[in-house]
Amino acid sequence: MAADAGGTDGTPPVADDLIVVSNRQPYTHSYEHDDAGERTISVNRPAGGLTAGLDPVMQETDGTWVAWGDGEADADVTDSNGEVRMPPESEAYTLKRLWLSEEEVEGYYYGYSNRVLWPLCHGGTMKTEYVERYWQRYQQVNDRFAEAVAESASDDPLVWFQDYHFTLAPRAVRDALDDPFIMHFWHITWPGWDTFRACPQGEQLLEGLLGNDLLGFHVERYCENFLDCVDRALDDAFIDEDGGRINYEGHTTTVRAFPLGIDAESIREESAAADASFEADIRSTYGIGADTTMIVGVDRLDYTKGIVERLEALERLWEIEPEYQGTVTYVQKASESRSLIPDYQDLQQNVRETIERINDRFGTDDWQPVVYIDEFIPQSELCGLYRYSDVMLVSAVRDGMNLVAKEYVAAQVDDDGVLVLSDQAGAHEELGEHALTINPYDTESFADTIQQALAMAPDERRNRMAALRERVASHDLYAWMDDVFETARDLREQRDHDGG
Repeated sequence: MAADAGGTDGTPPVADDLIVVSNRQPYTHSYEHDDAGERTISVNRPAGGLTAGLDPVMQETDGTWVAWGDGEADADVTDSNGEVRMPPESEAYTLKRLWLSEEEVEGYYYGYSNRVLWPLCHGGTMKTEYVERYWQRYQQVNDRFAEAVAESASDDPLVWFQDYHFTLAPRAVRDALDDPFIMHFWHITWPGWDTFRACPQGEQLLEGLLGNDLLGFHVERYCENFLDCVDRALDDAFIDEDGGRINYEGHTTTVRAFPLGIDAESIREESAAADASFEADIRSTYGIGADTTMIVGVDRLDYTKGIVERLEALERLWEIEPEYQGTVTYVQKASESRSLIPDYQDLQQNVRETIERINDRFGTDDWQPVVYIDEFIPQSELCGLYRYSDVMLVSAVRDGMNLVAKEYVAAQVDDDGVLVLSDQAGAHEELGEHALTINPYDTESFADTIQQALAMAPDERRNRMAALRERVASHDLYAWMDDVFETARDLREQRDHDGG
């Protein structure tokens, strides 16, 4: 086994033969034009989240990151193997890019990943589209990623797959290499058997994931669902429920819960830097009065986020509590997502129409109930928006974790915000005790809970938020990576001790 390498900046110790595999790449290259009109190539860096968090880890390992090269200038800076050293200023690790055709992107990404696996895992079986060409492309692209991993692997690699785009690749890598240690983190929910059984390719998906040595989910409930699906679908699998282990065809997969955290310190610093003049600028920019209470929602435009359900609860609030008309404004920051998929197009239209209806119904010449922001906001400004919003609404109808809830908490440097959180989000298992819990489908109760948040006494606000901030800070992104890598190290050492 290779020696561990630990970062000097708080990054966790990991094996120096690490290969990370993700659909999204950490850096992209694009074209720009200088003042003289000459075309140049610029580098777009990771803005936040897991990609930004893994980047310093990779820089400590001199490993390889395999991802889809989707930047317009990506090919111009890579060698004949699709490789480029990153980041540009230090060239500390290898970024290996795979080039996907339009047909592969349509079938593997927009098709099987996001029209089959995404709705299936989020309980939306009526939205799944089991089109054969999607499945064929998904298999082909998974094979291509597995081949890229095999080409980059050392004698004893540690391979880490990210998310639902690579269900089949772990088994393919195990078949291609002599002694890899393969782990996989599943960033979304895992459904119960009654949902999963609808998938025609269910057995192949499970067999692919059982190529992993370590399979991580956000919360124990998803682990339990996965174990149950394997038990019901694969007759030859032996399930150790207490130990979270599955033995299938002579190989053991350990299943563990690793609740994903955020870079809480970075968000705290960005929020603290947003002073009172920043708040005044926000209010001036979006026409929100200085004495108006602000509620905020920050979401990707996805049908799992419960945005329409949230808007309907707010509409009910303004209806039954007229004193909030003119005194409370809701700010919806939304980012378009997967706009080529009809279900997402329908959602975008539905959100806009609902907002228009509410604003037409309650708005006045000097007050707009809902402010809709769809343009890009830098992370620093987003943290300021979090800080100066009195209430955050997270109303996901199904969500693996929901990191926005944690970002809002980390940004509450004044401890005066209130988090209203859906019990259908994975984050509720960690934050539910001190947040206000809602069922996104129960409009009346949801509206009542928003009213409770608005009326909450200052001392209760501070006490609840201080507890939430402590939880988010102590279980941040780096603690999560420590937990994942330490578990992998222990399992790897046990495997080597046992002789393979």
